[in-house]
Amino acid sequence: MQAATGTASRLAQSVPPQLWFGISAVFHYLGPAFAVLLVPSIGVLGVAWLRIATAAAAFAPLTRPWRTFAVADIETRLLLVAFGACLALMNCSFYLALERLPMSLVAAIEFVGTIALALAGLRTGRNVLALVMAVVGTFCLLDPQWASDPAGLFWALLNGVLFVGYVVLGHRLAHRGAGGGIAGLGAAMAIALLFVLPFGLREATTALTSPILLGAAIGVGICSSVIPYICDQMAMARLPRASFALMLALLPLSATLIGIIVLRQFPDMRDVLGIALVVSGVALHRPPPDPPG
Repeated sequence: MQAATGTASRLAQSVPPQLWFGISAVFHYLGPAFAVLLVPSIGVLGVAWLRIATAAAAFAPLTRPWRTFAVADIETRLLLVAFGACLALMNCSFYLALERLPMSLVAAIEFVGTIALALAGLRTGRNVLALVMAVVGTFCLLDPQWASDPAGLFWALLNGVLFVGYVVLGHRLAHRGAGGGIAGLGAAMAIALLFVLPFGLREATTALTSPILLGAAIGVGICSSVIPYICDQMAMARLPRASFALMLALLPLSATLIGIIVLRQFPDMRDVLGIALVVSGVALHRPPPDPPG
């Protein structure tokens, strides 16, 4: 365990945090895009259950979540439980939103909740302008047709609120270093599985009797909850929370591109304008300097 933790810390320091974030941005929606294709066969909650179960199983041998939880103090245990609950509810609400709304719209709403986090770390007019551009671009991606599906909007908004919780709680774990953050992530994922165990198991049994569906669901779990969450911890360990929050504005772009490639959800000119503004805002943004060591 200590060797794995040390390896993660060395990797986090040797690779630019922006690259870790870029990998996360791709897989953050690549896995869910394939998950959408599985929903007709497994069901929304079944897909969410299998995603979390796969991630918990993948983390367990490396992070030994039972040991992480056992040696943690009370404050850390509460943090792990809160993070696990957040992961469970966020994943379920995310898929319930994707069942009704385009991926680019869900991603845009997901980003809106991080505006306050980015705003908290702004210190220059340049960064204010960057945030304004990113926000305007995000709202360009909002399709007026959302009003016709209040249930889809509710799940998307709930997912956006929980995503803020993911960023805040994830950064608290990352403050222990990349290796410690990944160990905490493994424990939180095991706790998340306990939260969703009663809800998605019945639907998930369809995949458990089909090798093809089970293999696809495992792939979705690895792409959705293992690769991006590890990369997020690597990035969070070195990026200020406000900078990480503003970089999340890239997620509508990755969601739109993946929606085109995988789901054939093509943007119109207004969507293209929104994406351009979001990317420009992220490019303009400058994080605050690192404190002196």
